[in-house]
Amino acid sequence: MGKKLPNWFKQRIPRAGEMSKVPALLSELNLNTVCQSALCPNMCQCFAQNTATFMIMGNVCTRNCTFCAVTKGTPDAIDNNEPLKIALAVKKLGLKYVVVTSVTRDELDDGGAQHFSSTISTIKEKVPGTKVEVLIPDFKGSPESIQTVTSASPEVINHNLETVPGLYSKVRPMASYQRSLEVLSSIKRISPNTITKSGIMLGLGETRKEVLQVMQDLREVGCDLLTLGQYLSPSSNHYPVALYVTPEEFDVYRQLAMEMGFSAIASKPLVRSSYRAAELFEQAESKLKQYQ
Repeated sequence: MGKKLPNWFKQRIPRAGEMSKVPALLSELNLNTVCQSALCPNMCQCFAQNTATFMIMGNVCTRNCTFCAVTKGTPDAIDNNEPLKIALAVKKLGLKYVVVTSVTRDELDDGGAQHFSSTISTIKEKVPGTKVEVLIPDFKGSPESIQTVTSASPEVINHNLETVPGLYSKVRPMASYQRSLEVLSSIKRISPNTITKSGIMLGLGETRKEVLQVMQDLREVGCDLLTLGQYLSPSSNHYPVALYVTPEEFDVYRQLAMEMGFSAIASKPLVRSSYRAAELFEQAESKLKQYQ
């Protein structure tokens, strides 16, 4: 039997009419969101605010991470019209800041990097002035793929470490902690002014010492933005929750992260990768301008 969810997870559930526009548009354009595919607990609140995190290249992932609700298996062919459809959705929703992520497509030669690039470029072309944040897979560490995405000039490139290195074999068995760190490091080498971002989940059995080491590792590769949120197991078949971290403990981590020099931090139980993404970007951009 799973652990009882603490009362600090309670949120007001929006009425159906408050969020009907987003699901209807996604269905009309045949677009996926990580909100729906990963069972995000904040989905209703985001839809009610006419926003969503788009997930490109289908909704079937080639990796077998044990924390994630996204379907695993053999993906369908990529829809080459997807970048244009996402740009249309961005325009219809009136978004000024867009977050785009993807499933991992290890079977593709470039891991889908060119599709990311096309999506970024098309949004910027069709909806001028829109800021774009991408949450990318590790592309198996391919320098060429990382270069392709970085060269498309998104405002923020996010790559999540997800957890501490000691839990990788159980939580991210097809990933590598060092490879993920190198992805973030490579982005800064290619484009020092590109804002980088990463996040980890808490409550999988990590220690505070391990979390602080991850935070320090991120600062050493120049990571600007950090998100910390509570892991919630999608089902009894996924990795179990070891502990519900209190809001007070999240506040402590936020303070420690600030002292390490992150430009902006989101650290609360319900924080996810795109939580207040535009707000964190604006804080980071403001700080970077101070040093230029």
